[in-house]
Amino acid sequence: MTTNEHQAEHSTPRPRRYNSTLRQRRAEETRERIINAATELFAQRGWSVGMREIAAEAGVAFDTVYATFKSKSRLLNEVLDVGVVGDTRPIALADRPEFAALATGTLRERAAAGAALTTAVNVRTTGLRRALAEGAASDPDLALRLDAGRRAQRRDVYEAGAAIAGRELTPDEGDGLWAVVTMEVYDLLTTNAGWSAKRYEKWLTEMILKLLTIE
Repeated sequence: MTTNEHQAEHSTPRPRRYNSTLRQRRAEETRERIINAATELFAQRGWSVGMREIAAEAGVAFDTVYATFKSKSRLLNEVLDVGVVGDTRPIALADRPEFAALATGTLRERAAAGAALTTAVNVRTTGLRRALAEGAASDPDLALRLDAGRRAQRRDVYEAGAAIAGRELTPDEGDGLWAVVTMEVYDLLTTNAGWSAKRYEKWLTEMILKLLTIE
């Protein structure tokens, strides 16, 4: 190889490696900003909030919101999923420490853990579930989500109640527990009766204990 050829080889610019990690991180950050904005607006204004308003609140382009979530109903579904667990990490509620606490300690401690978990979920999702109920009246996908969510909640309550009680629940226990932990009861007591979330949590602890000590 001549000197000129050697110089030419080493002077040729090498293509930059594509930084997929950086792009993925930015996409995740954008997704989280949209979710945070949608969570606030859906909770405040219900299903009537527009995608352009969500984009403006998130500080992203309108097309970015649609490219990320495809539709308003899908965005609300995603927001609800995040609201239940409390963050965007791909970890199911059943695999989190707050769920594991339902099976630890005395019966009262387990009941208190169940009340704390329920209160936290209701605080995060009550406004979002109102939006879901509004949207379900005109959107078939959301109507399916509403129905599936109710059935899933009943199943999850039976599982959580069994962890607290240390045994399988009777139908009266399970369905009674399902009734008192619903968003509707939380909303009735905190919005209409003016209870604080702390008062609700304390009341729910006692209700769980009463329901799970049926003779």
